[in-house]
Amino acid sequence: MEQFEVKRGLVKTMGGNAGLAKLGGQYFDEVKSGVDGGFTASFSILCRIQATYSEDGKLVVDVEQMKGNDLSEYLQADGGREQAMQARKRWSGFLDEATGYNSKQRGDKAKEAGKKISKANSNIRLAKKMMEMSKTMTDDVKEQALVLISEVEQKLEEGNGTRAMSLSEKLSKLVEG
Repeated sequence: MEQFEVKRGLVKTMGGNAGLAKLGGQYFDEVKSGVDGGFTASFSILCRIQATYSEDGKLVVDVEQMKGNDLSEYLQADGGREQAMQARKRWSGFLDEATGYNSKQRGDKAKEAGKKISKANSNIRLAKKMMEMSKTMTDDVKEQALVLISEVEQKLEEGNGTRAMSLSEKLSKLVEG
């Protein structure tokens, strides 16, 4: 399962998950709207595509692709390679429209999110080390730091790297203060 950042306001403009399902119908076959929104579909070597917009405005997709002997046989069949290339082209076009970003921008957004997560984790480790080593830090400050650490970890589990990083910066200021 993957998550992609979505350009601000796009989910609303598209009409949420109903609009996403309609978009899926333009790119894939056998599109079925999901009970919770979004859709499930397939096309060529993409055996199952499941996509939805999450509550926090990200595109969440789960894709199963042909593998092994099935893929080899498909590619060797008449027109198989062309269909596989078409599947990749459709997948990329779908992601472009569903996120509002091209592939380079999606890659940049993913790197940015990774850096935020890494920074938040680093700030947690630093805070724990400072709490362990400090002889002057009060119990009150340590307690506040533990609460913030818990909040940062929760945001990381939710996949909200931006909020995790901002809370972790608050944590750093607290323990350095």
